[in-house]
Amino acid sequence: MKVTEHINQAKDTLYTFEILPPLKGQTITSIYKAIDPLMEFKPPFIDVTYHREEYVFKKQLNGFHKKQSIRKRPGTVAICAAIMNKYSVDAIPHIICGGFTKEETEYALIDLNFLGINNVLALRGDPVPSEKQFVPEADGHQDSSSLITQIKQMNEGLYLDDELQNLAKADFCIGVAGYPEKHFESPNMMNDIKYLKRKVEAGADYVVTQMFFNNQKYFDFVDLCRANDINVPIIPGIKPLTTKSQISALPRYFHIDIPEELAEAVEDCKDNKAARKVGTEWGIQQCKELKDAGVPCIHFFTMSKAGATYDILKEIA
Repeated sequence: MKVTEHINQAKDTLYTFEILPPLKGQTITSIYKAIDPLMEFKPPFIDVTYHREEYVFKKQLNGFHKKQSIRKRPGTVAICAAIMNKYSVDAIPHIICGGFTKEETEYALIDLNFLGINNVLALRGDPVPSEKQFVPEADGHQDSSSLITQIKQMNEGLYLDDELQNLAKADFCIGVAGYPEKHFESPNMMNDIKYLKRKVEAGADYVVTQMFFNNQKYFDFVDLCRANDINVPIIPGIKPLTTKSQISALPRYFHIDIPEELAEAVEDCKDNKAARKVGTEWGIQQCKELKDAGVPCIHFFTMSKAGATYDILKEIA
């Protein structure tokens, strides 16, 4: 079932989760351990992130260094298929621009279509650590709007090879990312809204926001979207705060603000156990307010760990 269908049929706020593929060489058992406790809350869908390749330079016997591509967390599509088979819920793979040509993207979408996966989250993706800015593949997508256009064209039965005939139409529901505190590359909020609107006009069906810790920023973001004719569902993304170090790490990696009250409370904690308790209580209050406001869904960034998300849901579900 499509994400939009789940939302339209729901009588109350839905609870959904995002997980990471396990590190290369590990089994899927860790994924099941992260999902099993959360199935109590009947998630209609589970997102699986995609991690693109990174580059390392390995020294050769001749003294020269060779550039090699590695992927630390492979297996997104296979994990989605396993989740759907084991739990009978929809799984949503993240599809990114970085590291793919348009032809490779088409093959990936064909595979997803064969597996009966009809939801995708379309993202540009981050630059690899060795690059200062995002660099698309030759004949790849520069941004997520272009990627969405390709997915939408497949929904219309249009493939890259225009000589093919009698082509089957795909039926993907397309999600995109939204930024209540703006994307860090945007010069201002209105510029960011312009790009989000472009994604919706290209064919995006819903938006999942970046994490935030101040609900007013989400409410203001939704109001700004509606004022600019962005009328698709906007799902708030919540990250339970679990360690003291996240007070500095999350703003650095995700370009978000931590409210002063929360930051001071965590800084006063003696250890991570105390910080996790503070973060959980904050998440409970955040989610209660969001639920009271009638949000269609609350999407938890679990980082493949169920504990804090489970504790929050036990209080609000």
